[in-house]
Amino acid sequence: MVDSNQALKKYGKPNVQMEYKHMVSWDVPDWINRELPTVPNKIYCNRDLVKPLQKAFENIIERCLQNEVKTWDGCFNIRLIRGSTDPDDWSLHSWGIAIDINAAWNALGKIPQMSPELVKCFTDAGFHWGGTWRRKDGMHFQLARI
Repeated sequence: MVDSNQALKKYGKPNVQMEYKHMVSWDVPDWINRELPTVPNKIYCNRDLVKPLQKAFENIIERCLQNEVKTWDGCFNIRLIRGSTDPDDWSLHSWGIAIDINAAWNALGKIPQMSPELVKCFTDAGFHWGGTWRRKDGMHFQLARI
């Protein structure tokens, strides 16, 4: 599982004033937006996230699980891991290599309300799911490797 130390080594320290050479504004293909209207037309994310995320969306569509993606709740957000006071404990959202979906039904620390079939769409595409952690984060998917 990727942690903030690995991301720090590969991408550098998150800072709102630095230029993020690894970040892109991904134009989500129209056919994905037609099938998954909750997904935005553009996603500001790490270029390493684009192919796995597109594959996860393709899996969702191929497996007819579009209705299970109720909300898109974000990707890029420079911040510490929720609840952390360690100044070097950055969330992987800080590098745009994590996403959140269906947040209202999958609050941090609560029992996830995500179907195993939907989770598999992401894990089959190269993501790790926060719903398996000791402190459950069912809305959260992050790249399993960088």
